[in-house]
Amino acid sequence: MALTVKQRFFLAILVLAFPLSAISGDPDIISDFVVPIGVNATVLDGNFFTYTGMRPLINSDPPTNFTVTKATMAEFPALNGQSVSYAVLEYPAGSVNPPHTHPRAAELLFLTYGILEVGFVDTTNKLFTQRLQAGDIFVFPKGLVHYQFNCAENDFAVAVSAFGSAAAGTVSVPSTVFATSIDDEILAKSFKTDVQTIQKLKAGFAPKA
Repeated sequence: MALTVKQRFFLAILVLAFPLSAISGDPDIISDFVVPIGVNATVLDGNFFTYTGMRPLINSDPPTNFTVTKATMAEFPALNGQSVSYAVLEYPAGSVNPPHTHPRAAELLFLTYGILEVGFVDTTNKLFTQRLQAGDIFVFPKGLVHYQFNCAENDFAVAVSAFGSAAAGTVSVPSTVFATSIDDEILAKSFKTDVQTIQKLKAGFAPKA
C-alpha cells in the first residue's frame, strides 16, 4: 500500500535520526543535557524535551511559497549540546531553495514527496547534481554551496533535512552578496560587469515597502 505524505514525513524523521552522530560537529558536553541559564533543573520535565512546532505541517495545505520550518537550538533549546537539528522544506512547483551554505554541519536531505533537482559545488568548483524522487536521500557536505529546485510543473515537494549541529547556520549566497552593504564597484569588478547591473540585482533584494 502506498504511503501518504504524512506517513512519509514521519518515516523521514525516523530514518534521519540514526546517522546524525556520524556527522555531528558540535562540541561534546560533559553532562546529560544542557539546562538553560536561569532555569532550575529540578523543575524540568518531558515538556522541555518536546518540540511541537512541526504539528501544523501535518494537516497543512500544499505550499504556495518555498517554506522552511526549523527545529534548531533557537526554536528548541533542549537541542543545545545534542549535535542535531531538523528542518522541513516545502517547495511549490517550480520553486528553488537558492544557493547557500551551512558553515557548521553537513545536511542529510530525505525527499518525502515530489521530485527535486539538487546540487552542490566542491572546493575545486566541480558541480555534483542529481534528480531525486520520493524516498531518496542526498548529503550536502559541510560548508559547501548547494541548492534544491522543484522541477515539477504542477506538483509540490516536501523534504526533511537533518543536520549534525544544533545550530548549523545558513548563509544565502544571493542575499549575502546583494542584500548587504558590499560596495557596488567591488561587486562589479568581482562579477566582471558594470555598476548599473549590480544595482539592478541589488534592487531585487531590497525590502518590500
